[in-house]
Amino acid sequence: MTRKRLKHYLPRSLMGRAAMILFVPIITLQIIISIHFIQNHLEDVTRQMSDNTGQALREIEYIASFAPGQHAALEQLEPVMAALGMEAAFLDTDTVPDDDAMTWWDFSAHIISNALQRDVPGLRHLSFLEPRTVIAVLATTNGPLELRFNRRLVAVVAPHQLIVTTLFFGALMAAIAYAYLRNQMRPIKQLSQAAEAFGRGQSVIYHPSGATEVRAAGAAFLAMRARIERHIEQRTLILSGVSHDLRTPLTRLKLGLAMLDEDDAGPLVSDVEEMERLIDEFLAFSRGAAGTEAEKVDAHALLARIAGDACRAGLPVTLRDGQASTSERETMLRPAAIRRAVENLMGNAVRYGARAELSIEESDRNVTFRVEDDGPGIPPEQRSRALMPFSRLDPSRNQNSGGGVGLGLAIAADIARVHGGRLQLGDSERLGGLKAEIVVPR
Repeated sequence: MTRKRLKHYLPRSLMGRAAMILFVPIITLQIIISIHFIQNHLEDVTRQMSDNTGQALREIEYIASFAPGQHAALEQLEPVMAALGMEAAFLDTDTVPDDDAMTWWDFSAHIISNALQRDVPGLRHLSFLEPRTVIAVLATTNGPLELRFNRRLVAVVAPHQLIVTTLFFGALMAAIAYAYLRNQMRPIKQLSQAAEAFGRGQSVIYHPSGATEVRAAGAAFLAMRARIERHIEQRTLILSGVSHDLRTPLTRLKLGLAMLDEDDAGPLVSDVEEMERLIDEFLAFSRGAAGTEAEKVDAHALLARIAGDACRAGLPVTLRDGQASTSERETMLRPAAIRRAVENLMGNAVRYGARAELSIEESDRNVTFRVEDDGPGIPPEQRSRALMPFSRLDPSRNQNSGGGVGLGLAIAADIARVHGGRLQLGDSERLGGLKAEIVVPR
């Protein structure tokens, strides 16, 4: 369960995961070094320097307390002040604050305060608000004595320099490593784009590059692509020959049946026409989207032309209004293949229902061609079977109503896959029948 939650927050791309593998150890190392340096070096050095300064403050407190008056105390302390680089002055009792003054993020100030408060009994107040100066107030018999001295006496000067240097060079090395990592990931991304484009039926120029393993994968992809393209070409040539060889005897059969009596030849003519229609649909399924090239198309205008041609042919087809494109961009489509897929869905809709309704929905990521009817629909448990070639669902789609040979949905699904999309079936909320959607990514 925890592993699944972690996967939800981890980057999905290879570049993101590689960057995480690179940066997480670097950041962790920086944190460990910084904490170790602060705890085991800065803290010890600061405490030792504060102890030495605390001894000097006790001597100053002793001299100021036993001097006959404030003026005499300052004269006696003058050599000590000069040696330590301090400034001394007596204050009024009412002006002495009760608490030490320091910021919460000043790490060394807390260590200095604890050490001096422990070593100097007469210490009443410490102030670390000035950047390089520490103010200490001692309680003496002659009154509160204010001492100003450089922070170098109690703490390391610029203790953050080592941390800043470590962080700077760590970030610099990480940036250089990221640049090289991105350069190594570029061939993998190019291979992914070439494979994705080939899945949509586009053959883009690709040359293997990068590391040895990536080059090997790229060469294997090119060989696989060449075999698939050769297979498609051979299949197209074979089907062209089959089409010619089968239509010739069918034509002779038609001519022979035309010479027979109409009553005797009627059943045979129907069988021949059924065979011819079967051959046409089988060739359409085998051909798929072959022979067409992808081009920039206005998807809404394409669907409007399909609906207009269907209406002129007398089919009960309507194009739903208000479904215009939400994006002004054109989409890379194979218009002839999309027309064939939509016409197959539309033909099924008007065959098994009283009317069909076409609509389109466009977004920045997908284009959805939707065909809905008011027929009996397809039960959810049989929809995956309906997409299989030569599949007839007699309980839900009445074959006696002039049904086909079971290739209409399979052809539409194949064309959708060629475009890198999918054909999905559902229930029409508007008409109550089947809703078929061809979802094509931009």
